[in-house]
Amino acid sequence: MGLLSDKIIILTGGSMGIGFECAKKYAEAGARVVVLSNDSISLADAMKELGVKHHGIVCDVSVGEEVAEAIEETIQRFGRIDAIHNNAGIAAPSKPLHLTEEDEWDRLFEVNVKSIYLTTKYGLEALKLTQGSILNTSSLVADIGQENHAAYTGTKGAVNSLTKSMALDYARFNIRVNALAPAAVWTPLLREWNSEQDNESMEEYLAQIHPLGYCPEGDVIADAGVFLLSDKARFITGCILPVTGGAELGYRRLHH
Repeated sequence: MGLLSDKIIILTGGSMGIGFECAKKYAEAGARVVVLSNDSISLADAMKELGVKHHGIVCDVSVGEEVAEAIEETIQRFGRIDAIHNNAGIAAPSKPLHLTEEDEWDRLFEVNVKSIYLTTKYGLEALKLTQGSILNTSSLVADIGQENHAAYTGTKGAVNSLTKSMALDYARFNIRVNALAPAAVWTPLLREWNSEQDNESMEEYLAQIHPLGYCPEGDVIADAGVFLLSDKARFITGCILPVTGGAELGYRRLHH
């Protein structure tokens, strides 16, 4: 019996990166995963690897109608929803605020924040029935900020405060709401970005910002997600869990 045995979990942005690592871990822990992604190619690949017990839906999570349909499709197929993991997110562009274009700002907030509003709006009744839980993927930058990334960090600050308010609003239904806050994580996106930089010094930098000494793969985030969605975390709500190898901790000397 896995920690998530027979749970039906909707996972947005679950076809690659941290999301796909979560999908694999949730499946391994016994859940059936419904992956929402706006990229049909990576979604098809992900579902092939996950197998027939799981389900993929092409969905733009910033569009209310598409989210409502995806939730309806999940209920029709599996009969219920035990958890929603709002993981879909975009990180571009990397700019200070005044250089961010209006459409870039809008898209960041639509994907990273509005999507949480939509899955909650359309999924809450189903979660009430199962006394389920909600998990949001945030980021350490919500707390500490980040140079040249203002609009993105703004969305993640919103995710943190939403997580806390939602936890308060839905506690009376025994619905828990938590968030995961990674620092840097090796994903296909980060590797691609890294290949455009001076690889070696960037790899060293990404290792050094984590006191535990390395930049992790997405599996460390996924393991924390399994815990927060499981009954082991039954008395945890409104928590923004840092999965950062200590990246936010005080002054320190870099050891070579």
